[in-house]
Amino acid sequence: SPTSSQRLQQSADLVTFLLELKTVLEVGLKSRPECSSIPPPQYYSQLIAEMETLGWNKLLFIDTELRTLRLKAEDSSGRQHILTIKLKSKHPAEAPECSADLPLPLATTWTPQSTLQQLHDQFLVVLESLTEFWDVLEEVDGNTWILEPEKPSRSDTMRRIAIVVTPLRNKLNANMHLWNPDSSVLRNLRDVLEIEFPSPATHEKSDFSTECGICYSYRLEAAIPDQVCNDPRCGQPFHQACLYEWLRALPSSRQSFSTVFGECPYCSKPITVKMSAQTS
Repeated sequence: SPTSSQRLQQSADLVTFLLELKTVLEVGLKSRPECSSIPPPQYYSQLIAEMETLGWNKLLFIDTELRTLRLKAEDSSGRQHILTIKLKSKHPAEAPECSADLPLPLATTWTPQSTLQQLHDQFLVVLESLTEFWDVLEEVDGNTWILEPEKPSRSDTMRRIAIVVTPLRNKLNANMHLWNPDSSVLRNLRDVLEIEFPSPATHEKSDFSTECGICYSYRLEAAIPDQVCNDPRCGQPFHQACLYEWLRALPSSRQSFSTVFGECPYCSKPITVKMSAQTS
């Protein structure tokens, strides 16, 4: 404003000029709501001091406002992880928001005396508690064909794997006593089911990307054909939604609560399907 310019021009020396400039900027910032959350100078000095202690080599990213940080961490198995921290303007008086790619919520403790180093240490403890869990999944991922999810993340707790269909239920019931808690999950599944899982070393993934017998596609939005005819001479897979709609449209089918009973569209043998949550 003209008044502000006049005040600055009338400053007798550099010190007076800087003091006047400080006053003008403070007044201007207070009049702008979007600037009201700008942290005080001590916020930045505190942040720099904490990063000096933690180590700048652990910083992967920081935004232009110096509010959002991504810190890297490595667990004892050598897996790389990222801890995202969103600092509040009153840091460290206010607890930051923390997130990471984990199969459970990231719980941290924070006090006004806490530091980024302590937060990073807490994150490492959580990672170590999940090491055995990730070891199991990595063995499965490396030795079988994973159908879902297509690109597993650290937070994914489920795997749908490809297997060659055999009378697995009978073997499961007969061999459950063979399950050894000291062996890996994959080794136990091989022993109990008496099968070798198809893997990238023995099969192409396209071998298991069998199309739905109704819509003739593999993926229907996020779903894959996971409803299979029980007749071993048929074994045709279908999407749950496709089979449900097909059977429901046939006058020969019957429905009991959420289950539809009918005939396989390919071999006419009995087949059932439960109504999915999306269909309902």
